[in-house]
Amino acid sequence: MSESSFIFTAVSSNAHQLYTLLHCIGFAQNATVQITPDGIRFSVEEGRVVQGLAFLDKALFTTYTFNPPPTSNHGGGLSMGDAESDGSSYPCFVVSLSALLETLKIFGVGESSTASASRAGSVQPSTVSASSAFNAPALLLNRSCTLHYPRLGAPLSITLAETGVKTTCELTTYEPDEGEVEIPFQRDGIIMKIIMRSAWLYNAITELGSTSPGILRISASAKEEPFFTLSGSGGPFSQSSVEFSIEDTQNNGTQADSHRKILTNDGTSRSRATRTKLAPTVTETFLVSPPSSMGDRIKQDYRFTFIHKAARAMAAANKVSIRGDRQGVLSLQFMIEFDANGHVVTSNSTRSQVRDTPGSTVSFVDFRFVPLLDEDGLGGDAMLDEMD
Repeated sequence: MSESSFIFTAVSSNAHQLYTLLHCIGFAQNATVQITPDGIRFSVEEGRVVQGLAFLDKALFTTYTFNPPPTSNHGGGLSMGDAESDGSSYPCFVVSLSALLETLKIFGVGESSTASASRAGSVQPSTVSASSAFNAPALLLNRSCTLHYPRLGAPLSITLAETGVKTTCELTTYEPDEGEVEIPFQRDGIIMKIIMRSAWLYNAITELGSTSPGILRISASAKEEPFFTLSGSGGPFSQSSVEFSIEDTQNNGTQADSHRKILTNDGTSRSRATRTKLAPTVTETFLVSPPSSMGDRIKQDYRFTFIHKAARAMAAANKVSIRGDRQGVLSLQFMIEFDANGHVVTSNSTRSQVRDTPGSTVSFVDFRFVPLLDEDGLGGDAMLDEMD
């Protein structure tokens, strides 16, 4: 069977980019894959309450060939961010994500090669070893990767080539479960949209994680302070919160307040406030429009361990879009940038460094979280199993 007749063939000159994006959603063993004319979508989920979506855009590949089959009994298109399309005719299957990640780094050793490695290591979920957090082998940067999907039901073939040595792995593909659905997010019912540097969210989650909270509460208001707050509670030690201020026009937008308050178990409280110069501001976009039933402030609770699963993406991303809909579903969409050499461009890099570098690419990783059923009962374990 010639490659020209394959359903899908793609070649990447930099396996590190693929590894980086897929490792961001590597909290589950298996991933649902959908091949489209614009790229490959990978989706993972746990308990139908947390879902990770990574989109490998065709721009990441030097060659990308997709020959959709005339008919397909694989349905249920996955979505990534705002780039949705009718995927009913596109191949969809399940593969072992853990095996795919191991394949992509088969020649390398687990040594840190990016600035984000040390950051991600400090917020890794307890089920992931620190050494595997975001430690893409440096050798991945100069390794080509070829993906083949010959026909429906065939294995997904991955060929890695380096200095004349080729290794080919074939991953068995499986039919998706008929009941498998993505967490619905109402784009026409968004009540909160906050865009900020991903590093700020990463630092806030790190701060809250130090008290081992069980619940993360997101609170946002456009009319009264605190404008945007992340609070942790339900842990064995204390309650804590990180507050962000929006632009202060009296200071020409050059300063913002960051507050952290801790309520100890004996009922006493202590607070720590610092005033730090931020450039330009903590939030680039701040839109909060709660329904009348919520008043002037949005408050929603999520399981902290689930939010924690996005730690790798927080560490790697340049920006994050925090969105919430009327159902309480939370979407964290991370923008991850690569320079011409395939290195991750972190939040500390300037925009001119990215724009002036030919060959740079932008990719997105999206996480969705179902809220806790009782937003006032911080100790409750009930969660929304299904959403209308």
